[in-house]
Amino acid sequence: MKKIVALAVLVLAALCLGGFFYFKKPPKPQYKTLKVERGTILSTVSATGTINAVVNVQVGTQVSGTISKLYVDFNSQVHKGQPIAQIDPALFQSAVQQSRGNLLSAQAALSKAKVTLADAKRTLGRNKQLLEQGIISQSDLDTAQTAYDSALAGISAAEASILQSRGALKQAETNLAYSTIRSPVDGIVVSRNVDVGQTVAASFQTPTLFTIAQDLTKMQIETSVDESDISRVKVGQRATFTVDAYPDQQFVGQVTQIRNAPVVTQNVVTYVVVIGVSNKELKLKPGMTANVSVQSQSKEDVLKIPNAALRFKPKEGKDGGKPAAAAPASMPAGQGQAAGGKGEAGKAPAGKGGGQKVYLLKAEGTAQPVSVTTGISDGSFTELVSGEVKENDQLIVEQVGQAKKSGMGSPMGPRF
Repeated sequence: MKKIVALAVLVLAALCLGGFFYFKKPPKPQYKTLKVERGTILSTVSATGTINAVVNVQVGTQVSGTISKLYVDFNSQVHKGQPIAQIDPALFQSAVQQSRGNLLSAQAALSKAKVTLADAKRTLGRNKQLLEQGIISQSDLDTAQTAYDSALAGISAAEASILQSRGALKQAETNLAYSTIRSPVDGIVVSRNVDVGQTVAASFQTPTLFTIAQDLTKMQIETSVDESDISRVKVGQRATFTVDAYPDQQFVGQVTQIRNAPVVTQNVVTYVVVIGVSNKELKLKPGMTANVSVQSQSKEDVLKIPNAALRFKPKEGKDGGKPAAAAPASMPAGQGQAAGGKGEAGKAPAGKGGGQKVYLLKAEGTAQPVSVTTGISDGSFTELVSGEVKENDQLIVEQVGQAKKSGMGSPMGPRF
């Protein structure tokens, strides 16, 4: 009887010990996966910029005075040569009249000088005859010669005075013409900085009275591209952008210029990239902020790996009694996502080339590491260049359950 009891106790102890280790066995981790797809990857460079007219003309004044009339206002359509403002012309008209009077006076002085010259010439000729007859002395002839030379010089002085008076008249007439401010180009008035009665002074710096956009159907965006991405931007590349005014509409443009002058802001070097835009519907307005994506490279019919799979690293623990293989960290989590800043959409999460790992989900629920080589990225997917990964393979992107380690305390005790 004692042997039976002892045997029963041993069996019960074995069952308890086996049950303890059975329930202490950690559960297998659970994974979220995404399939490897085949399709097109479009690498982009992201940036922000401001929309402006291609040509903005600042209209000033070359004369000072008081604005007496305004012929245009904001958004007015103007043509080249059209009057847009008038400075009080009274003083300029008076200057023209005065200059004309001076010119007439100079012309009269020339006529008088010609008469004096003719008289001096007659006197000189007569005195020469009288000297030959011995009636007058040589000094009388010299006096007549001097009077003739003086009259001849008077002609030159009168002619110079006429030229000077004509120049003064031309200047006065030009200032009078400048008192009427005209549009230098065809376009639209986008700003007006003066009102009737305001005095403008044309001194060392010409004041800006109007700003005229030459053609609002053709706009441009000036964006700042980071130095690390500027090598991927080329003239002629297609660009898409959105503006806050039309968040559901995507506009299309083209890179027209890459400026070589660097712009340094807080030790960050950027370069200005100009994107030409058609604005036939006049939806885009100067000053709008544009979120731009320049399409730098495109590949079709390639295998695409989710970027989350390239960032995934299994948590340490036990998987079915076997240690889970730990992948080397290719990059910190959170990087390589869709571009929230400039240029991130064109880069693979861990850099282009080999040395990266993804994890395949096997039928038994285990994670198998596979080395891959990647190419371009669109921010969500990265091109698979080489590696033991096929289309429709399930790649692990997240571990939702973690194996519990043994020896962490009593199963019934509190957790700290």
